Amino acid sequence: MNNRELAAINIEDLIPHRGKMILIDKIIDLEKEYAVTSSIVSKSWPLLTDDGVQPLILLELAAQSAGICNGWDRIKTQGVDSDKMGWLVGIKRAVFHIDLIPLACEIITRAENFKKYDSLREIRSVLRLHNDIIAEVTLQLFQVEQHD
Repeated sequence: MNNRELAAINIEDLIPHRGKMILIDKIIDLEKEYAVTSSIVSKSWPLLTDDGVQPLILLELAAQSAGICNGWDRIKTQGVDSDKMGWLVGIKRAVFHIDLIPLACEIITRAENFKKYDSLREIRSVLRLHNDIIAEVTLQLFQVEQHD
């Protein structure tokens, strides 16, 4: 996807999150099967402690990045005004390589559809801080199909 297309995308069109629960600040790269996002750790994030943010929040970053990718697929196939219903998310595997995430740092997340079957996805995500891998996450997503 080119820079002009990326600039025209509104994150709220891609995922159902709103307000402070949108943890993604910027979409760096977006294709049909993957998304790369940037998130700046802030004091408004859930799981904040006096020293930083608990790494469990990285699961949510992986899920939102997966939502960006699959939301883009939805828009491309069904249009921007199509239903923005979320996905049920299961954690298949999560490995954290960090004990605490410092405030104001940038986390880069790459989420990729590893397996895709109708309304089921298996997503593999790698999250980085300063080029160091801080988490590896495999998610299983399921979306209930709506019937008229």
